[in-house]
Amino acid sequence: MSFDAALVWAIATALLAGATRGFSGFGGALIFMPLVGAVFGPKLAAPTLLIIDTLLTLPMVLRAMRACIWRQVAPLAVGAVLAVPLGVLVLERVDPVALRWAIAALAMALLMLLILGQGLKAPRSLAAKLGIGAVAGLLGGAAQLSGPPVVVYWLSTGQNAATVRANLFAFFALVTLASGTAYLGRGLVDAEVLKLSLILGPTYALGLVAGARGFRRASDRQFRLIAYAIITLAAVASVPLLDPLLRP
Repeated sequence: MSFDAALVWAIATALLAGATRGFSGFGGALIFMPLVGAVFGPKLAAPTLLIIDTLLTLPMVLRAMRACIWRQVAPLAVGAVLAVPLGVLVLERVDPVALRWAIAALAMALLMLLILGQGLKAPRSLAAKLGIGAVAGLLGGAAQLSGPPVVVYWLSTGQNAATVRANLFAFFALVTLASGTAYLGRGLVDAEVLKLSLILGPTYALGLVAGARGFRRASDRQFRLIAYAIITLAAVASVPLLDPLLRP
């Protein structure tokens, strides 16, 4: 794949990722990171996504901050923030292909847990919540993929889609703040990242608007089914088998 074709691929991916994020409150990174990371590498894709998602979802985040349930968000966010620096070290030092295989396996394992264990109750202990948050923070720092653990947790609580979505936006805002601080401290935000952010930002924004409009027309059941589909897509997209076809 030529550089120009890789850029078109990344722009199209940003549109899909933005629509997914706008609809469900998560999933943008699950699509963006494997597919954009395949053509530009995770060290460029991760800070690029952090920049465009942080800036463009700010209005949604502010609304979510008022609608979320903070007693549910706070323990997971604390665990995640503490684990983000470890995830950034993983991003810098672990082989990208091995990291993506691990992400694919984890995403599928969480999906199976969610589908097969629908009758299970969400853990209530503080230690369990901190642990779930820590796993999310590790994945967030490594690849901006903190979604699956907390999505599985909140869907298992049986709450309505609007509450789950608001909790996710608030949670991701706090994790993004921690990740951004770590990325800046490690020098991962450079001119190349800023250039790609300017290119991909507009289509990501269009996707966010379209996704948010779609959410307003979706039922709780539709929200849950689409969440399953997003995690499945993430697992498939994370598998590096197609990388030779995508590399510029």
